[in-house]
Amino acid sequence: MYRIGLGYDVHALVPDRELWLGGIKVPHTLGLLGHSDADVLIHAICDAMLGAANLKDIGYHFPDTSSDFKNIDSKILLRECNRLIKEKGYVISNIDSTICAQKPKLKDYIDPMRECLAGVLELDADCVSVKATTTERLGFVGKEEGISAQAVVLLKKL
Repeated sequence: MYRIGLGYDVHALVPDRELWLGGIKVPHTLGLLGHSDADVLIHAICDAMLGAANLKDIGYHFPDTSSDFKNIDSKILLRECNRLIKEKGYVISNIDSTICAQKPKLKDYIDPMRECLAGVLELDADCVSVKATTTERLGFVGKEEGISAQAVVLLKKL
């Protein structure tokens, strides 16, 4: 049996924060605002994984009201989501994801993100797709007020 999940996340760009995307630090003058490290791509992937396994959402498992998750590395959350889906009898078949950011340009960081995510999830990097796009200067992404990410995850029952 297969199950599919969709995840979406948004964080505002602000000064004096590091920019973490797909588990790697991306050089930029702004970073993402959030309770954790605000890795918008990992958060979207986590929600897709949890949704596919009918395990609620990232906020349910890692509430932003808990000091336990303050400034936490989102790779820890991703690893825990992987544990949760495995506990329910699923494994990831593949991930397809898209980051929407006007700046910075991300093409040089896509493969390192794929490798990082695959490593955390104990997958072959070929099972992890990361793409990047702009919004042609439209909306909050185009105005460089924030970054969004979407992910689709296909799970397979063991």
